[in-house]
Amino acid sequence: MDSLIAAAGRALAAGDALGALKRVALRDDPPALALRGIAMAQLGEHARARELLKRAARRFGSGHEALAHARCVVAEAEVALAMRDLRGATGTLAAAAAALAARGDRANALHARLIAVRRLLLLGRLQEATTELDRVDAQSGGGLPPALRAVVELAAAELAWRSLHTAPAQAALARAHAAAQRAGVPALQAEVAEACAALERPAARRLLPEGREQPLRLAEVEALLASGALVVDACRRGLHGAGATWLPLARRPLLFAPARALAVAWPGDADRNALIALAFRTRRPDETHRARLRVEIGRLRKLAAPLARIEATERGFALVPQRDDEERDAVDVVVLVPPLDGDRASLLALLADGAAWSTSALALALGASQRTVQRVLVELEAAGRVRAIGRARAQRWLAPPLAGFTTNLLLPAALPLT
Repeated sequence: MDSLIAAAGRALAAGDALGALKRVALRDDPPALALRGIAMAQLGEHARARELLKRAARRFGSGHEALAHARCVVAEAEVALAMRDLRGATGTLAAAAAALAARGDRANALHARLIAVRRLLLLGRLQEATTELDRVDAQSGGGLPPALRAVVELAAAELAWRSLHTAPAQAALARAHAAAQRAGVPALQAEVAEACAALERPAARRLLPEGREQPLRLAEVEALLASGALVVDACRRGLHGAGATWLPLARRPLLFAPARALAVAWPGDADRNALIALAFRTRRPDETHRARLRVEIGRLRKLAAPLARIEATERGFALVPQRDDEERDAVDVVVLVPPLDGDRASLLALLADGAAWSTSALALALGASQRTVQRVLVELEAAGRVRAIGRARAQRWLAPPLAGFTTNLLLPAALPLT
């Protein structure tokens, strides 16, 4: 390795992308291409960075220079993650990690596994991310470089707060902060600072009597769920009761709509016509709608039996929380709503990270069809809430960062991990 390549590598490790480019910008050999690609990625030119890294990987080949080839594959996978291109083959990244580990490059092998963890987090596959992160911890043996240690702790913090375990999240962020300070990389320090700030922002709103609202941070949401109250959670569309009982209704909108209306009306009852308007979106109910409402209420009554009773009243229906102990005080009913209004909250929550997302990546993360995501994006663009850059396959979608609150509870698979 010549002196210019070595100096450029040290500059990149310190986060000095411009210093690295000064040394290799005019060179076209494979090591220089790889370093130029990494520098361009640090400067935010992801498309160009990806092209350079692919060229470097092809020039290195997978034979004689297999170690350098594997490093380029890992770097290209990280750039793809930054571009929110989540369609890449995970097998290629796993093969690169195995090749790096077999050749003694433990740090880059663990870095490849951390990229896989971050991809799983974006897709909302929290259990798989936890398993992979545990594997990284086991293989590292506590001997990670500071920059990688910071990334590990950031991933651990995200897993904790998306499972509503805020104390472990704060501990992980403290360790991430210390590791980022030791690493001395400004971009990493900024990422840790943003994650710390997110824990202090409102994450949901609690509906109060007379139309009032109370903003809640993640720690306050966690305390509310542990209080034993019956929580109707409109962030993740479900019911939460004592003892961590969780009844998901995200795929049952005809059941969740009346459940929320009954909770808002508690301790009183909800009018039948109002329930019909919410569930069936009609302002002129007839006997068929009333019959359908009785059917849906019957289904909800059966599903929610461990948490609450639904009793018929003269004007509609009333929600009555169950009590485990007859001597226990009456159970409160709490309604949590998202910090964002509207049915597009989950999509905006993904776009709130400031990254440029493709429609295919958004569809993967949300578990929806790409056509559905495209239709929603067009509606949001018309309302001025998102904007598109590029065309055809290169088109990406952006939204302004939402600095006033965090959208963790709206991300895919936000609950629960036990």
